[in-house]
Amino acid sequence: MLYFCTAGIPASTKGKGDTISGLKRVADLGLGGMEIEFVRGVYLKENTAPPVAYVGDKLGLKLSCHAPYYLNLNAVDEIKQRQSVGVLHHAARIAAMAGAGGIVFHAGYYLKGDPGTVYDQIKGQMELVLEKLGDDGSRITLRPELAGKVSQFGTLSEILRLSKELPGVAPAIDFAHLRAVTGRYNSYAEFSEVLSRIGEALGAEALSDLHLHVSGIEYGRTGERRHLNLAETDYRFDELLQALYDFKAGGMLVCESPSIEGDALLLQRTWQELMSGGT
Repeated sequence: MLYFCTAGIPASTKGKGDTISGLKRVADLGLGGMEIEFVRGVYLKENTAPPVAYVGDKLGLKLSCHAPYYLNLNAVDEIKQRQSVGVLHHAARIAAMAGAGGIVFHAGYYLKGDPGTVYDQIKGQMELVLEKLGDDGSRITLRPELAGKVSQFGTLSEILRLSKELPGVAPAIDFAHLRAVTGRYNSYAEFSEVLSRIGEALGAEALSDLHLHVSGIEYGRTGERRHLNLAETDYRFDELLQALYDFKAGGMLVCESPSIEGDALLLQRTWQELMSGGT
């Protein structure tokens, strides 16, 4: 089953605008879940995260989380490396307590390093995080995200390789990022190519538990500039959804448009038309 989700608390949430209120608004809208945004910092605590899990479960919502932007598992400075491992571990542990099945993160930057060397460095740091989560008893999947800038680590090949080589790791596929760094991937054939590569690398079961980001995007020579609403772009989201349908995709599709709930509902309606045999 594919769940259509918001990236964070819907803008239309009333009241305090906290995570639990956001979950209730997601349910009221008829959407399937939320990616909890820790991108500026881990704002939930050990005592506030479990109630989020409880409400999400009661509402039948799928939850994931996005770790802070400021971590870099390829930092040159060893202290910053250790800090980044700590940030990702802490975010993942709290996310697990909040009921998230996976934590999405930007693994780091190349910093002019050799891609192969950078891969080994980031893989080693992720192994440390996985070990710490195991020691905690935290059950959560690490999901390195497909990069949106050419300076960032995280090509499709890199995140698929990490997912294949490390137990407890699976990819986060941001289709807008993929377009931003390549100038391609805006057709049924190209979307199908990505899904085929996931299936070939990780097996059919990976296609039933995807974590996807979708939005319009403005981009330039170095990659992503800003997210846009789908209607403001030429993004062929209907062809993406058709490819997902044909590949029997499941998991979470997280809308990152500025109008997160508006475009999430647009995507969900289009999906429902496909499911019912509409055009």
